[in-house]
Amino acid sequence: MIPNLLRGGVAGAAGTTVLNAVTYADMAYRGRGSSGVPGEVVDRLADDTGHPVPGSGDTRTNRLTGLGALSGIAAGCGTGVAVALLHGAGLRLPWWLGGPLTGALAMAAADLPLAGTGVSDPRTWSAKDWASDVVPHLAYGLVTYAVATSGENRG
Repeated sequence: MIPNLLRGGVAGAAGTTVLNAVTYADMAYRGRGSSGVPGEVVDRLADDTGHPVPGSGDTRTNRLTGLGALSGIAAGCGTGVAVALLHGAGLRLPWWLGGPLTGALAMAAADLPLAGTGVSDPRTWSAKDWASDVVPHLAYGLVTYAVATSGENRG
């Protein structure tokens, strides 16, 4: 079990790095700014649990930015661990199915809290908004699944 946990953590970290690289490449290409959504989700969840993020002004904004990024890393690594544990338990999918499903799982881990907190409503997103979410998560899924199942015949 420990090797699966370690492999999953490494797989999730590798996938998260690729997701970030694809996202930053999109930002550079289109000239778009970074999203404040992860920080907003953290802010809402912190308030809802009775533990508001301290500070004011730039200090608080910077904390929320950092906590939003850390929550993404945690979700990415956690998804990698889940996939590696499922793989270790015998769930063997070909790469062309396991990769996209892994990306979809990570995307759900990111998008369900933002919808649940009311920070954003994916039902109102444009095609460009969806592409900005789907493409990095697909890249995440392919890399994470490949690393999580490395050494196995992936079909």
